[in-house]
Amino acid sequence: MEPTTAQRARSLWLMTEPLHAVCYFDDDCRALGKSLGLKGFWMGYFASRTAPLGAVEPAAATAILGVFAPGMVARALPAAWHIVSPAHVLDERGTRAAHALRRIVPDLDWTAPALLPRLQELVDAAPDTARPLFAANRALCDHADPVERLWQLTTALREFRGEAHLTVLAERELDGCEALVLTAASGRVPEGTMREDRGWTEEEWAAAADRLRSRDLLDAHGAPTASGLRERTHIEEETDRLAARLLRPLSPSEVDELLELLHPVVRRILAADVLPFPNPIGLPHPDTP
Repeated sequence: MEPTTAQRARSLWLMTEPLHAVCYFDDDCRALGKSLGLKGFWMGYFASRTAPLGAVEPAAATAILGVFAPGMVARALPAAWHIVSPAHVLDERGTRAAHALRRIVPDLDWTAPALLPRLQELVDAAPDTARPLFAANRALCDHADPVERLWQLTTALREFRGEAHLTVLAERELDGCEALVLTAASGRVPEGTMREDRGWTEEEWAAAADRLRSRDLLDAHGAPTASGLRERTHIEEETDRLAARLLRPLSPSEVDELLELLHPVVRRILAADVLPFPNPIGLPHPDTP
């Protein structure tokens, strides 16, 4: 059966997210913050994730990122900008991401030139209204280094999808903590670490669960109800639908060719065990049906 446009959009995410995600899980990339004098992984995370926007303040960063507790963001920003400039962070993150990809896929310099034109088409043609992280990352896709440019293009694509996802959550009237509780309860992300990884207190997490129970999305034991499972399915399907806007510049056959080119690269990244499963970004294991 011919895939739908939304299904191709999900496949694009599955074939680009692992390239982008080395910046979160590769050891050298995780050490970025410490190497720049920042305090711990999370200060480096917030600095590098928001650096395309400039020296953004915590309230704006919290709203743009969507699922992190305000206090967690405020512990990192604006303090990070008193230690290092956004421009320096951007230089370092791109260099380290490209180095990680070359280490995992040594022949990526030969593969990248075939991928770059079509990925660039997708990024260039995408609308940026109400997509600040995507717009800011798109402006950085002019690297001369082909592997660094490849990483930056996949980063722009993932931020486009991420902002589509937040749009769906807002439309469904789910705040960041509620969305995480429902996602963790459905098994999509690791429940045991998700609360702390996103900075929510036990009290905030429990209150969000209570709000979900009042909407019949969780049962008394914290498991998703039938309505809760339908809600999670709807959120994913709507995210795919909105992210499918990226595919308009290419014909279905051109999208399929792009996915075929990406597939062996992604398989090598996954085989290197850089990305954990389950993981906090919700990327499913490749063997998951």
